[in-house]
Amino acid sequence: MILGRRIVMQLGMIGLGRMGGNMVRRLMRAGHEVVVYSATAKTREAFAKETGAFAAASIQELVARLRPPRVVWLMVPAAAVDATLKEVVGLVHKGDILIDGGNSYYIDDIRRAKELAPQGIHYVDCGTSGGVWGLERGYCLMIGGPKETVRYLDPIFKSLAPGTGTVPKTPGREKAGGTAEEGYLHCGPAGGGHFVKMVHNGIEYGLMAAYAEGSISCGTQMLEKRIMSSMPKLRPCATLIIISTILTWLILRNCGGGEA
Repeated sequence: MILGRRIVMQLGMIGLGRMGGNMVRRLMRAGHEVVVYSATAKTREAFAKETGAFAAASIQELVARLRPPRVVWLMVPAAAVDATLKEVVGLVHKGDILIDGGNSYYIDDIRRAKELAPQGIHYVDCGTSGGVWGLERGYCLMIGGPKETVRYLDPIFKSLAPGTGTVPKTPGREKAGGTAEEGYLHCGPAGGGHFVKMVHNGIEYGLMAAYAEGSISCGTQMLEKRIMSSMPKLRPCATLIIISTILTWLILRNCGGGEA
């Protein structure tokens, strides 16, 4: 649907957790139509009352409410993606689009795309960064999938992304163009989005560990008193971050490389 120069999209969102719920809120603020589903009846009913979104009582009802080509976005834990996809695939048709916006392992994305291709179902993986602040600040989106499908979904990605804002452009890149400066990018074919998100997470965890180690190494005498007065437990927190980072790495390694 086109209203003036603005393209209004319809999609179904499965999963109304800390990120999924706020993503729906942001999309609806932009004028898009969203049908939602949560496995918890109380959650979906409260969400519908708050936002005005239609809350489906089942995944079957969610799909039935969508117009073709249907767009179904999964915002569920990585371990639940395959089971949820299996249910959705039995309900959608050729030409429909399935998006995994969680933290799946990129190899799984490649497999899923190959499995769905013979049925004519388009699969898109979308690494999503923004956390609980995404509603106001927007979400950084790292997207993998067929070029034409990603282009069709552009109004959705554009509405979720932070946008260019008022920060001056990097010298020498004033005319670079593209969508990266708006906070979203088509990173390549299936798996490309979650691969880039995996790299993003690795950098993030590395920085957190480096900051923590630096805080411990420099000692309290080298930190400004005002910082120490506001963060009396800085060093224990730093230690916790280091341990958390190591544990995360061990978990991912033992699970075959999948993201948490």
